[in-house]
Amino acid sequence: MRREAERLQDILDAIAAIERYASLGRQEFDNQELIQIWIVHHLQIIGEATNALSSELTSRYSSVPWAQIVAFRNLVVRKLTPP
Repeated sequence: MRREAERLQDILDAIAAIERYASLGRQEFDNQELIQIWIVHHLQIIGEATNALSSELTSRYSSVPWAQIVAFRNLVVRKLTPP
């Protein structure tokens, strides 16, 4: 089982990965399917890692919209899952 510090690091690493490709701009995102998949994959990682954090940690940092992060991950997965 992964420790909480590892899950937080997963979130930070995924944010850095998204920033690398998002910095290329909207046109590159729109034109390159691999960049789209890369960014969506890392958004999923952020949501999954967030969902696994303890309520103690999320309560301590209540200004972070934890529930919305997880809800966004769930929305992305539903949109990508074929009916």
